Amino acid sequence: MIFIMKQKSLTQLLDIRYPIIMAPMFLVTNTSMMIEALNSGIAACIPALNFRTNHDFKKAIQKIRANTTSKGLGVNLIVNKSNLKMQKQLETCIEMQVDFIITSLGNPEKVINLSKKNRIKVFCDVIEEKHAKKVEKIGADGIVAVNKDAGGHAGKLNSKELINRINRECSIPIISAGGVGTKTGVESKIKEGYSGLSIGSPFIACKEAEISNEYKRACVNYGKKDIVFTTKISGTPCTVINTPFVQKVGTKQNWFEKIMTKNKKIKKWIKIITYIKGMRSVKKAAFSSTYKTVWCAGPSIEYTKKILPVKDIVKKLTT
Repeated sequence: MIFIMKQKSLTQLLDIRYPIIMAPMFLVTNTSMMIEALNSGIAACIPALNFRTNHDFKKAIQKIRANTTSKGLGVNLIVNKSNLKMQKQLETCIEMQVDFIITSLGNPEKVINLSKKNRIKVFCDVIEEKHAKKVEKIGADGIVAVNKDAGGHAGKLNSKELINRINRECSIPIISAGGVGTKTGVESKIKEGYSGLSIGSPFIACKEAEISNEYKRACVNYGKKDIVFTTKISGTPCTVINTPFVQKVGTKQNWFEKIMTKNKKIKKWIKIITYIKGMRSVKKAAFSSTYKTVWCAGPSIEYTKKILPVKDIVKKLTT
């Protein structure tokens, strides 16, 4: 498979075979998925928050390193104030010499500064050109342009409009995030000028994932039209499958939650409480059979037709 692009490609940036990152997925991504993805010729990124302790996080990175020679091992760090573990997670990334870090939801300056000193590349999630311009100015190695078809905390623009706006402001490589689940989709993003892609939702229903079979089957049985935004998980709009339970509880914060998040004195703590409460419900739904089915996924589950090994999903995207 040959990819042609104007900008420096992700394959060159990370010395990998295909210009694809298996995107970091909260609760879903695990060490087995990482190893299989890396050994299939793509990069892979795991959320630091998927580990309860820093010891567990460090052991996971060691296990991945022991089972692959790939240079595409990445870690996702949430850099806003809701992540009270961020500093320790960053120190571990540096100690373990991961290949790259993807920052999300906050100011990445500290991560960029410390990573650059240790030759670790940093890619930053952005949803608009003004944020892209800021992260380039402080030294980001690349931009993960999160479009409106992304899973999780999606953007507002389609991929073509987003890259056109960012290209007018920035010159560093741009990675597309959102809406792709086929080889044709990958090639179309490269033609738009992207250096590579970050792809997550098509990997949710992989055999290596340790989530519940109900969650995996939902990704097979539901599609693009079944994805909705909710603010009930983290306070920030996030995509979930529109299950009967989600329809029952609604997708918007109630009047009290809205008032609390607008109070300047306490909104930081309300956001943290909302985040912790939301993550607990998502975690319970991901790993056990429950009627409270809050399953995070993006529109690209449209391309998930059956549960497959990671290596076969990579083949679908590349051959």
